Amino acid sequence: MKRRDVIKSLAILPVSGAVGGTLNPESFSPTPKAKRKSVYESLGVKPMLNARGTVTVIGASKVLPEVREAMEAAIDEYVQIDELMDGVGKRLGEIMGTESGCVTAGASAAITAGTAGCVTGGDPDKIWMIPNITGMKDEVVVPSYSRSAYDAGCKAVGVRMVQVSNVEELKNALGPRTAMVYLLAGAGSNSGPLSLKIISEITKPLGIPILIDAAAEGPENPNPHIQQGADLVAYSGGKFMRGPQCAGLLVGRKDLIMAARMNTGPHHGFGRGFKVGREEIIGMLTAAEMWFKRDHVAERKLWTTRLETIAQKLKSIPGITTSIRQPTGRSNPAPGLTVAWDKSSIPYIGQDVEDLLWTGTPRISIGAAGSYFQPNQRTSVSVDSSQMDDGDEKVVANRLYEILSKPTPVSRPSGPAAADLSGQWDVETKYYAATVKQTFMIQQTGNDLKGTYIGHIGSRDLVGSINGNDVVIRSTYGVDGARVHSFFNGKLVGDTLQGHLSVGEYGEGTWIAKRHVFKMS
Repeated sequence: MKRRDVIKSLAILPVSGAVGGTLNPESFSPTPKAKRKSVYESLGVKPMLNARGTVTVIGASKVLPEVREAMEAAIDEYVQIDELMDGVGKRLGEIMGTESGCVTAGASAAITAGTAGCVTGGDPDKIWMIPNITGMKDEVVVPSYSRSAYDAGCKAVGVRMVQVSNVEELKNALGPRTAMVYLLAGAGSNSGPLSLKIISEITKPLGIPILIDAAAEGPENPNPHIQQGADLVAYSGGKFMRGPQCAGLLVGRKDLIMAARMNTGPHHGFGRGFKVGREEIIGMLTAAEMWFKRDHVAERKLWTTRLETIAQKLKSIPGITTSIRQPTGRSNPAPGLTVAWDKSSIPYIGQDVEDLLWTGTPRISIGAAGSYFQPNQRTSVSVDSSQMDDGDEKVVANRLYEILSKPTPVSRPSGPAAADLSGQWDVETKYYAATVKQTFMIQQTGNDLKGTYIGHIGSRDLVGSINGNDVVIRSTYGVDGARVHSFFNGKLVGDTLQGHLSVGEYGEGTWIAKRHVFKMS
């Protein structure tokens, strides 16, 4: 098929949830290319085998071959972006059973654009005032179950998040300053005291729109969230839809879609940085079209078969148990394999296995290796096969077999504490371009540490240990959707603690702590 014919062919794809012809599972992975030097290795960056799933920090998913071809076809010609968005919006509405839709720079950008649309209504005077939204509808109501790192997409506009936990609090929170209600798709929005249906029955008479964050889902026609009362729904393009990673969708009411679009590129003002190019727009539309053509039953069967191959390879190792988890609900519709072991036979924790795979050759990403989550203290790891190419499952199986069948002793700090760290410590932390003052309040029992870590954003609990002079302190701040993980590793040197700090996705730093000296007046 000629590249320009790809765009013409989009209109003949199914426009409902009906599946077209059955696809060969082999086609779910791009055609293997001849072995060549990695574009990443030429930069000194090590590529990896993805056995973790559609996680953004490792590249999410591989775009469909049809999406690649459509994006290449789009590059060949110029087009007026607003006219393209009009045409794509109409087509998205047809295939998703909504009034309209638009392509955004990811699901988070869809949330930001949707929020800005609800705040400004598309009024250019108000658009140019963002993030100073004084005098506008400047509050977004959010159920407590929906607080997460992703509501930062709302807060970017300058709104205040008003958290509610029950119907009475919801009714009291709604008012003339309410721009919209934000919900995270999942169990809480599907059922319970503050489900989407219950909330919409309260908000509809007031004319207050609802935006659903369904980033990890695939679209359906009719759209289940719109049916239950949502006005806008945000999707990620780079997860299971296998569109461009830096693209997403916002679908729903046409008036709100248009208002949201005015707060994104190519328009100037607050949303200029959220622009998408013609190739991402066409690529994202193609991914949406293909979602309704793909054989999802065959895909899941293929993913499960790959996990079974890994489990079969590992079953002969003493102390190993495996189990395959099938997904429930709409989000993250991929099976997972849990590999667990008896620590008396295999002296590893899960993080040890993740690290060995991460630092090995080929580099393999499973679980949370190389990211910002808490270290895996369990004696198990999880494998996701949905983003593997054919044959990758054998590579993963062989590496896991090598690691788990011939474990080596792990050296860990041990021995009695060299000192009692109980008390207040003044901490100086150096980040990339800042040096900040923080505080540890520590209570020590034997080798164990607990207490309070006080940083700029607020206080949080800390836990840790001291073995000899080796000190580890961990702390997480998760209030109001924030997600800040701090891992202090260091040594006691004289009366000073010092070492390296990892703050996960936000990089690293160094730290030094000294006992606080209380001055008598």
